[in-house]
Amino acid sequence: MSHSNRKKNVAIGAALLTTLAGLGLGQLALERVLAAQGKGVEAPAFEVDPFWPKPLPNQWVIGSTIGVTVDSRDHVFVIHRQATLNPLTEVSAATNPPTAVECCVPAPPVLEFDPEGNLVGHWGGPGAGYDWPESNHGIGIDPMDHLWIGGNGQGDSHILKFTRDGKFLKQFGHPGARRDKSSAGAEPKFAGGSQDKESFGRVAKISFDSSGKEAFVADGYLNKRVAVLDGSTGAFKRYWGAYGKEPDDRDLGLYDPKAPPSPQFRNPVHCAEPSEDGLLYVCDRAGNRIQVFRLSGEYVNELVVARETLGSGAVWDIAFSRDPEQRYIYLADGKNERVHIIDRKKLEVLTSFGAGGRQPGQFFGVHSIATDSKGNVYTTETYEGKRIQKFVHKGMAPVRSKDQGVLWPTNSR
Repeated sequence: MSHSNRKKNVAIGAALLTTLAGLGLGQLALERVLAAQGKGVEAPAFEVDPFWPKPLPNQWVIGSTIGVTVDSRDHVFVIHRQATLNPLTEVSAATNPPTAVECCVPAPPVLEFDPEGNLVGHWGGPGAGYDWPESNHGIGIDPMDHLWIGGNGQGDSHILKFTRDGKFLKQFGHPGARRDKSSAGAEPKFAGGSQDKESFGRVAKISFDSSGKEAFVADGYLNKRVAVLDGSTGAFKRYWGAYGKEPDDRDLGLYDPKAPPSPQFRNPVHCAEPSEDGLLYVCDRAGNRIQVFRLSGEYVNELVVARETLGSGAVWDIAFSRDPEQRYIYLADGKNERVHIIDRKKLEVLTSFGAGGRQPGQFFGVHSIATDSKGNVYTTETYEGKRIQKFVHKGMAPVRSKDQGVLWPTNSR
């Protein structure tokens, strides 16, 4: 570019900035112009919606919210654990005898909200023909809008499939601890472990490719593998461990941030999300890493996030942005109480939002994450968090900070 052209572009840019400022469009608009001129990095911008969802009817309250997914109509499905509600303080109207006259009782395990936050459906729990998990975990939706549910209770070694209005369709795997035939009289255990082709080891989540031909199982809290099933029949097709290796169930000991990367996944393998370009992103939660594979199981790359995080780890769940390229990964970090925004191609953390706490936009055990067709983000919280939050997509904005904090609405006082 010639010197005269550079001077001309600078003059035009300065005039545009002056005009925008005069129109009162504010700092955010000015920064977007700067980013468009190549002066910075952009990322999706969000604001928390403190009024979503609307209050539940029937004095219902929810326990630890352990999964979230969005169907083809942008209806949001949440699954929670009734057993985590304190009978003395949270559901005292449901005790026998009741200790409160009106409030409160447990909501059904699966709740369906429309885009405006209205409760439009509810179902779940034990029923005829299937074994409800001891501790339900994760809810995924396939391209036919069928919902798949796993479980991480001690005896949960199966997957359930329902229509979106709660009609039972299929059960994959055998529930309950089973004795290995070679160890009669031994303590009950899951036969086969990560080599088992009939059952699972406390499944965290099930996800699907866009065709619905294959289901990808984060398996999970006992096993240490990704398992791939036929999306219709549930038949096992293949499985693998970290780096695409044969999974090994040996105890790896405590995570050490100074040690070389573990050759196997740690428990739990918490998500396995396929992208539209034929890759699979796996959450090694306590290993603080996302591993990337081809759908065949061939290892591609990995990203370590918040390496020094101990305990339950930093990599809990991911969702992709809804642009055609799926340019961004949103990572729920339940230990550091953040959502990280990651450049998917570069595997680079651009920025994060959230903070520990109970106010809107803060997190207490942010566990699961999903996006709708408009790019909005939904999060659920486990432990004592016990809620779902919506973060409204506000377009693109320059990355001004690695840690944005609480994304409170900009038009609030």
